[in-house]
Amino acid sequence: MSIARLTARTPPLNALRAFEAAARHLSFKNAARELHVTPGAVSHQVRLLEDHLGAPLFRRLTRALELTPEAEAMLPKVREGLESLFAAVQRARSRHETRPLTVVSPPNFAARWLVPRLARFTMAHPEIELHVASRQAMVDTGAQPGLVAPHAESAETPVAMVRFGSGNYPGNRVDEVFSAVYVPVCSPRLLRGEHALRSPADLRHHTLLHDDTVSEESTRPTWTDWLRSAGMHDIDGTRGPHFSDAALALDAAIEGMGVTLAIKSLLDADIGARRLAVPFDIAAPGGFAYYLVTPEAAAGDEAIETFREWLLGESAAERAS
Repeated sequence: MSIARLTARTPPLNALRAFEAAARHLSFKNAARELHVTPGAVSHQVRLLEDHLGAPLFRRLTRALELTPEAEAMLPKVREGLESLFAAVQRARSRHETRPLTVVSPPNFAARWLVPRLARFTMAHPEIELHVASRQAMVDTGAQPGLVAPHAESAETPVAMVRFGSGNYPGNRVDEVFSAVYVPVCSPRLLRGEHALRSPADLRHHTLLHDDTVSEESTRPTWTDWLRSAGMHDIDGTRGPHFSDAALALDAAIEGMGVTLAIKSLLDADIGARRLAVPFDIAAPGGFAYYLVTPEAAAGDEAIETFREWLLGESAAERAS
């Protein structure tokens, strides 16, 4: 049926609203108070609807109203239709009031720390429409000290950037999310068996997995660095395969291929799901940290401020636990 034909056959919306309110209250007076009109206006709208239908909807008693069988049959669908119309208007209004925000972060941070927590942000702030992007350019290298963004994201959408680096970003507000502390991680399967990982000395029986994600960055501890800090001087820290991406090294560890070094704060979801385990909690600090970087010109943006408060709150809760 066309919209024009449907509209011609549909009673006036005001009449339907007056009928639904009067039927709910069984009173023209109370319906009028709810609709902010006079009782006479409600009565008039109900009579228009009765004329349109060709059937009475109320039995008008002394100081009371009763629904006719026609009204009782019609009321549930009228109520359902009005509720659907209200919901549609609310969705359109919410969409109009939505504020966009782009969040750009390193791939490993996005996949292993941000995304597992992101549902809490979207539930708490449905008015913010998030656009999440992961970029390797959000990792500082020796050749790019202080670089803030790989390119402009959007002239119209505010951008919150999470960087892995030194924290030296002039012209920006910089908040540390958490520092990079590296621990050995492996599949829980390697904690059992003949050469179960119980102490650093047991690493001589296992493959060492190397993450070369930021080979230009000298502050990241290597296996040689970690073994030296753990007092292990008779294990070759250079042996084992190398991966150009942190996610690949972690996936290899999850599959039981060997042991890799990873940032402890990024492992909560994998450890909680028993995909990864920390065989011995001996940490080696790196020189870098994850920072929320906001251009000074955008620091007062409401969406950015909301995301900043949430992100730093999540980080603080993690440290407290």
